[in-house]
Amino acid sequence: MRRPSLLPCWLPLLSQLVPGLAFPVTDQGVVTIHTDPAGRRGAVASESSICSKIGRDTIAMGGSAADAMVSTTLCVGVIGMYHSGIGGGGFMLVRDKNGNYETIDYRETAPAAASQDMYKDDPNASVYGGLAVAVPSELKGLDHLHRKYGTLPWKTLVMPAVRVAREGFKVTEDLVRYMENASADNNTFLVDDQIWAEDFAPNGTLLKLGDTITRKRLANSLEKIANQGIDVFYKGEIAESMVNYIQEKNGIVTMEDLDAYTVNVKPALNITYGDYRLFATEAPSSGAVTFSMFKTMQQYAPEDLTDLNLTTHRFVEAMKFAYAARLELGDPAFVKNASQIEAFLLSDDAAEDIRSRIFDDRTQPVEAYDPLSLFVPDSHGTSHVVASDESGLTISSTTTINLLFGAQIMTPDTGIILNNEMDDFSQPGRRNAFGFAPSPANYIAPGKRPLSSITPLIAEHASNNTFFFATGAAGGSRIISATTQTAWNILARGMSLHDAVVAPRLHHQLLPHVLRVEEGYEAGVVESLEGKGHEVEFMAPGLSAVQGVMRFWDGRFDAVGEPRQVNSGGYVV
Repeated sequence: MRRPSLLPCWLPLLSQLVPGLAFPVTDQGVVTIHTDPAGRRGAVASESSICSKIGRDTIAMGGSAADAMVSTTLCVGVIGMYHSGIGGGGFMLVRDKNGNYETIDYRETAPAAASQDMYKDDPNASVYGGLAVAVPSELKGLDHLHRKYGTLPWKTLVMPAVRVAREGFKVTEDLVRYMENASADNNTFLVDDQIWAEDFAPNGTLLKLGDTITRKRLANSLEKIANQGIDVFYKGEIAESMVNYIQEKNGIVTMEDLDAYTVNVKPALNITYGDYRLFATEAPSSGAVTFSMFKTMQQYAPEDLTDLNLTTHRFVEAMKFAYAARLELGDPAFVKNASQIEAFLLSDDAAEDIRSRIFDDRTQPVEAYDPLSLFVPDSHGTSHVVASDESGLTISSTTTINLLFGAQIMTPDTGIILNNEMDDFSQPGRRNAFGFAPSPANYIAPGKRPLSSITPLIAEHASNNTFFFATGAAGGSRIISATTQTAWNILARGMSLHDAVVAPRLHHQLLPHVLRVEEGYEAGVVESLEGKGHEVEFMAPGLSAVQGVMRFWDGRFDAVGEPRQVNSGGYVV
């Protein structure tokens, strides 16, 4: 288990940048912080060890888990810019110190000028360029979290990300991989577009592993946000810069769209599973889909778990039924029956019905899962962060700009990479490569939030309502399966947090009708699945990324970063 340094490298800087910071300073300018060698103060896990350390040190200097979430998330947006940042949005699940839960929906919304048929003449405009951009919302979510649960000054939490962006960080294996993926099919925007090249190819060639990358324009933007608050992003000069550039690139986001955006705060979904209570976010995220799998598997006797081959088959079948049901969900503000569908998915009647339709000796044709001839898009870029502190305050948050490097447009003066979240909506009449039609529940409408696979999860002990663990994943449509398997490994199979995250994963989203299995999965189980008719396709590890934090009975924390991401990190303090 990694232990914290007593002298976080960025704290001396903060003592100079934040006048009146209420922490003692030595003659050498070092802020004194208090740590617990046993790791009982708190924990943070994210895809970046640099950012997790910043979050850990935020708790060490007296901050709450909410403060750590803000500082870590902003840092991840600097380093993991290929799939997250202040140009995007997401969902948070919050457990307060008294054991109360809420969902903070800070998902991007369609601009007021958006319409159901806006991509009729150019379907690819939902992926690239200004028309792909939905209203950025990450800062609204972080600001809400900080105002309600934070203890340190806002500026204190933003400045570490400013320093990372301005002074630079090493190009990691993860960044190299994503730059290569984004450059496939001769897409050379990172080098040929001077706006991008300023950061990614300052000497005319793409940066390589071990090089230092800076994001100085973004550093300046973040420093304005640190000093002026988020209004500069939603009403001030940064807003004007973004809107002008989005519209220059054929987009329709306006100043009014930015100013009108609000987060949705809602109750969390919850179920009981054995000796635990589980909590997740509701639609338009996919907490109900995750819970459907748990409810179905709960119909089987615990002793059945000893047969790993049979249990894995049943789990895959439950996953297929759950993904089929997801296709009927959408933004509850626009889909009248979304809440009723969620309630049904969480009911014993639904679990019993699904259980009765699973055959132990075989899988079934697509039609048996009642998918309504719909399709789940295979989306990508997301980032997950988990933070918890000794009070019990815990946040599990997933943020995204959608596909790699979002809409592949960066505002020239602010360095902000903008999302292409409009591609998460369905488009009428546009069939995917497999010939399936889109979901009407997820059609575009002004102000609507697109359906998301995001599903942060928190578990507590039912006996005394104390926090047990929090987890969540990145990886597009694989978020649901990765999160569920990690939690299942802990709750049903008794694994440690580390082993649960490390364990090989499988994924079936029903359409395409293929079971994707990570290389390294137990050969005997795979052979058994094939024997029951599953069409197996192996996938390289790393298509999903899980982060997790756990608290033991004696108050100690554990934090695990995704080992499939070379540069991830989980730290306790």
